[in-house]
Amino acid sequence: MPNIRTVITGTGSYIPPNIKTNQDFVNQDFYGEDHEKIPAGPHEIVEKFRDITGIEERRYSDSGMNTSDMAAIAARRAIEDAGVDPETLDQIIVAHNFGNVNKDTIQSDALPALASRVKQSLGIRNPGCIAYDILFGCPGWIQGVIQADAYIKSGMAKKCLVIGAETLSRVIDIYDRDSMIFSDGAGATVIEALSAEETHSGILSVSAQSHCVDEAFYLHFGKSYFPGADPDIRFMKMKGRKVYEYAIKNVPLAMKDCLDKCGLQVTDVKKFFLHQANEKMDEGFVKALYKLYGLREVPSDIMPMSIHKFGNSSVATIPTLYDLVKHEQLGSHELEPGDVILFASVGAGMNINAICYRV
Repeated sequence: MPNIRTVITGTGSYIPPNIKTNQDFVNQDFYGEDHEKIPAGPHEIVEKFRDITGIEERRYSDSGMNTSDMAAIAARRAIEDAGVDPETLDQIIVAHNFGNVNKDTIQSDALPALASRVKQSLGIRNPGCIAYDILFGCPGWIQGVIQADAYIKSGMAKKCLVIGAETLSRVIDIYDRDSMIFSDGAGATVIEALSAEETHSGILSVSAQSHCVDEAFYLHFGKSYFPGADPDIRFMKMKGRKVYEYAIKNVPLAMKDCLDKCGLQVTDVKKFFLHQANEKMDEGFVKALYKLYGLREVPSDIMPMSIHKFGNSSVATIPTLYDLVKHEQLGSHELEPGDVILFASVGAGMNINAICYRV
């Protein structure tokens, strides 16, 4: 369908109210993968963590608020922003990694699927609205949008709701210093098919990769680092150095591939909306991308960041960040019709993806 554009017509997000600052970790003992206590003091560990990641605070959900609950709130806000009737949605796609995890447990509940729960919460009775989940690591929301784009361009859908939601605070090992990275939240977007006569906005190109041999278990489930911990109780684990080396090599290449597919240059991009995992890593992505074009100077205002206050909420980071900028709630960052932006993410799998989009 060459005359159809896939357009983001509404956004919404839910940012949990509970703030956990870096100071809250200074009385925590941290252990390494060898189950030995890390000799550096908590103050030193926390300070080094902030210097590397840029994270100062993160948000945790209320004890009675599950991933699907946050997803539904973000969804309602996106639907209202788009001004659409929920009964006209053809698909509800919810990206997550761990389903619902009740407070003080680490057992995942994804039966029924979170998308089914969101559809029920929205009160949608239309059986033609297909609700399903997607597991793709932190790039899950982008992959959901790529999937919605494919359905729209095939003529099988006209209107999709794509959500990224996660409560990572409930699957972290508090004795692992990487636990300070993760947070909770939800972001949602309404994606619609519009004709080229109606709008110049829409998805220009997409790119996606999966590296699942040596890289497959860079993020995985494993037992606590605390000595003598129950090996049958497992938490999210990350090989941080491996993830960084993999991402800094491959993400800029995927971003360039996305731009090449639509014939644009890096200088055509107004803003980069990158997965909020590590401030220095995201800066490295953009610098490396510019170098691929023979450029050294990167504009200072090209990359909105929410990681400092919200941490890494996995699939929720990019849709939340985009929602904040779209509604002019993130400092001086703003978008104008016609601006070209690039979404890009990396995460468990290992998976990478990108979307080039005209606002």
